[in-house]
Formats: sequence, C-alpha cells, structure tokens
Amino acid sequence: MSATYMRREIEEIPEAAERLLAGAAPAVAEAARAFRSRDPLVVATVARGSSDHAAHFLKYAYELVLGIPGASLGPSLASVYGLVPRLERAVVIAISQSGQSPDIVSMTKAARNGGGSTIALVNTLPSPLADASDVAIDIAAGPERSVAATKSFVNSIIAGLALLAELEPAGSLKSALAAFPQRLHEALDAKWAPLVEDLADARSLYVLGRGPSLAIAGETALKFKETCGIHAEAYSAAEVMHGPVELVEPGFPVIALAGRDRAEASVAEIADELASKGAIVHATTAICRQAALLHVPAAGHPLLDALIQVVPAYTCLEALSRRRGRDPDAPARLRKITETV
Repeated sequence: MSATYMRREIEEIPEAAERLLAGAAPAVAEAARAFRSRDPLVVATVARGSSDHAAHFLKYAYELVLGIPGASLGPSLASVYGLVPRLERAVVIAISQSGQSPDIVSMTKAARNGGGSTIALVNTLPSPLADASDVAIDIAAGPERSVAATKSFVNSIIAGLALLAELEPAGSLKSALAAFPQRLHEALDAKWAPLVEDLADARSLYVLGRGPSLAIAGETALKFKETCGIHAEAYSAAEVMHGPVELVEPGFPVIALAGRDRAEASVAEIADELASKGAIVHATTAICRQAALLHVPAAGHPLLDALIQVVPAYTCLEALSRRRGRDPDAPARLRKITETV
C-alpha cells in the first residue's frame, strides 16, 4: 500500500516548521508591535476543531510566559447571537487553516468592532479571515490533502509561539524554536508500535494531560475519533479521578501525555494509579513506574516538549487507522473544510 496523504503530511512537519520560522518574521514582528501597543489584559482566541486545540495550547503558553489570562470566544456569539464583545484591552488570536469558516470570520470581525486587536493565524492568504484581522500570519504549512489536519495544527502553534517569543523577556523560547525543526525530525523516529497493537481492537480510551499537554491530549482524542473510529475522551490528569475513573475497568486503555514541566510528576502519579487498577496505560514520561513508556525526544523548552508529543501521536494514529482497516485520509462522514454558520 502506498503512503497515505496523512503519513506524507506528518513527515512534512519539520520542513513546514522550518519554512514558517524562516519566512514569518515580518508578520510576526508586526503582530508583536500590535500586541505591545494594546498592552492587553487578556488574550482571547477564536477557533474550532483542531484549530481550537491549538488555541487551547496557546492560551496556556501566553498565561505561563506573560502572566496574561487567556479566554476562548465562542464563534456563535457573533454568528448566532449577534454579540459585539467589549475587548478594548484584548488581543484576539483567530486560527483557521482555510480562513473561510463563516462563524470564525464573523466572530473575528465582531472582536475587532468591539475594540480588540485581531491577529489571524491562517494557512491561506488571501482569505476572508485574514481580511477581517489587523495582522495575518501565514502559517506556511502548505497544501494539506488529508482530512486529518496534522502539519497545519503544529504550524498554527509554532506561529503563535513565534509571536510569544518576540514578547518573552527571557528569550529562551526564541532560541529553542530555532532548533525545533531538527527536534521534529527526531520525533518522526519515535515509533509507538506497542501502543498500536494494544489499541487494535479498542472501542474507547482516555487521553490525559495537564497544562499545555492537555491541549495535545484534546487534539489526540479528536484524531482517534476521526481517523480510527475510537471513542476517545481527553481529560486533565487533575480531573480524571473525579468521575471519569468510574469507567476505567481492567484492560481499559489510557494514554498519559506529560511534557517536561512542573505538571509531569502529577500526570505520572495518576498514570500509575490507573495502571494499578488494571488499566492499560502508556505514558510519555519515564517517571512512571507502572505505565509503559512512549518515547518522545526532548525539545529544549517546556512548551516545545509538550508540543512535540503530537508528532509520534500522529504517526501512531495513522498506523492504527490502517491497522483497523480504515482510510485516515477520507473518514466516511467528514470533509476537509467545515463552514459553520
């Protein structure tokens, strides 16, 4: 069988990241000037689907690095309810691969009309979303033919982190980003073959994370649904024991994603506790004593350590989809661009 589009596009992630970092500097600098001039009290996001998971990641990133709280704006606030929010001291980041979804465009226009400074992260220029924003950053992921977004998800986050790196006082993120394409190449070699085998007949599973890794858990769970037909739910490792654990019977699959940050130990603790209950647990942290280890290369910065986990996760998902007799490029009930009103 020839390689799927999804597989090819996963393998293009390092080059796409390098292309973005090499070409986006002028737009990123313009966005940084707009950000500083607004001196925001909040960073709000507008997105759906995989792009919303990218937005969730950036919410944590901006909160952790700048101490500015993040908030997600529901696109239907404008498209359905006709609201113009008060955003005079806000920067609004809108994320969309196509830049065409009517409700994302509508909410971005409303945010701008409400006084917000709007920045679009898009894979298509020109586009309605780019036109609706004060500044547009081309994420430069290139054409993506598989329904499952992969390289556009990673590049959306990298674009947001490139902006954050311009605003960060310490400068550690900028230097780590420069080396990140090479780390992404290394991540392509992190095969999770035992996990593919353990999930070959799975019907349901949990994906856990905390902090920025929770956003990666959400993206991974979505991809289990759309590429593998597995019911997957993402939970914070801090919350899974508050109710969802009731479904964790012996043999229940759990994936625990833990970046190399202050949340790692707590994720490992919960992963081991679930493993002690008989769950089949795989984790990306070597701190675990009972969960099986999923190898992930170090990325040189806590935020990038969280993000890089998605690359071997995508590789695993593509292989698992084929293992289960599915076509990850063309799920039966999905299409590439969803234009929600």
